[in-house]
Amino acid sequence: MAKIKNSTDQLITHIIEGLENNKGLDIKLLDLREIENSICDYFIICSGTSNTHVESLAASVQKSVSKSLKEKPWHTEGEQVAQWILLDYVNVIVHVFQKSIREHYDLESLWGDAKFTSFSSTV
Repeated sequence: MAKIKNSTDQLITHIIEGLENNKGLDIKLLDLREIENSICDYFIICSGTSNTHVESLAASVQKSVSKSLKEKPWHTEGEQVAQWILLDYVNVIVHVFQKSIREHYDLESLWGDAKFTSFSSTV
């Protein structure tokens, strides 16, 4: 069981690294493990400033995870429009938003019972 947690911790570390390396804004980790019927263990939420920035953040995450852990997302969505790109790594789902779209859907409030950890990127 420790190996699974360790691999999930490594995955989270490389996802955050990918977001921070590309100047992701307002990065939050939501721990959903104690919420009944949650769809995964963690959400990682981040904002970008434009379609191009959102695309590059998602690409940076995929590159960081692929290079370090040799893993690819199980599923991706939203890459054509790049207002909200979702990268599904099964236990961890990454949401990369444009700021206005993030405010509209407000996942942080919807999952308000989750434990939050914030990361500040050096911009």
